[in-house]
Amino acid sequence: MAIDLHTHSTESDGTESPAAVVAAAAVAGLSTIALTDHDTTRGWTEAADAVGEYGVALVPGIEISCQSRGISVHLLGYLVDPTQPDLRGELERARESRRTRARRMVELIAEDLPLTWEDVVAQAGADATLGRPHIADALVAKGLVADRSEAFARYLHSSGKYHVSHYAPDPVRAVELVRRSGGVPVMAHPFAHQRGRVVADDVIEAMTAAGLAGLEAYHRDHDDEAREHALRLADRLGILVTGSSDYHGAGKPNRLGEHTTAPQVLEQIEAQATGATAVVRP
Repeated sequence: MAIDLHTHSTESDGTESPAAVVAAAAVAGLSTIALTDHDTTRGWTEAADAVGEYGVALVPGIEISCQSRGISVHLLGYLVDPTQPDLRGELERARESRRTRARRMVELIAEDLPLTWEDVVAQAGADATLGRPHIADALVAKGLVADRSEAFARYLHSSGKYHVSHYAPDPVRAVELVRRSGGVPVMAHPFAHQRGRVVADDVIEAMTAAGLAGLEAYHRDHDDEAREHALRLADRLGILVTGSSDYHGAGKPNRLGEHTTAPQVLEQIEAQATGATAVVRP
């Protein structure tokens, strides 16, 4: 069994529809994927409908963007109940903040470059969780940069003149909300230094005390030292270890199945889930 527990679709910042992600997983030889779009569960139904056609099981999930001490933290929530009021409210607040932030960044960029909000919406669709990747796609479509990587390096990085902050919950609260919704929280790429600053171990210890289930140790943004750090910390805290691609279609070089999760770890994730949401199997 080949299990990839971190993928994105056009419902957030991926470039393929939820059904297309399931289809791509089948081509890649995966048995199971998790769809974990940013701050939304909109893609679950379409992905679940594709399970029978392509023979790939689906773990419904989300990715919640958090912040601790000014540092970005990404939390994966598997098998959450999207109707749970506290979680639903937090996701709606985050989505609206992302949209407001993106619009303001476009306004700032437009002072120097020929870019409009309509250009960005055309890349994502009005209902997607809008963010910097969609601004990057609009810059590419306008011929202003070659690809997303150049867009982030030149215009969209967090220390640049166009950067605007957005609301993000504390990761301990996010862990609590995922657990309250019956889901299972796993921290994504915890020591990906190339993305920027990473939190200290004490933050992850506090998240674990609140119910964190695991760390995504195997990820392309972890070098050997970061991976070993995650493995040692997970062992010390007695929590699970996962591996994932963080697939975004053509939006990133990450390939489906380049890192995977052991079947027994998925079994433990399912065992920890307490809500009505379940893995969708062929």
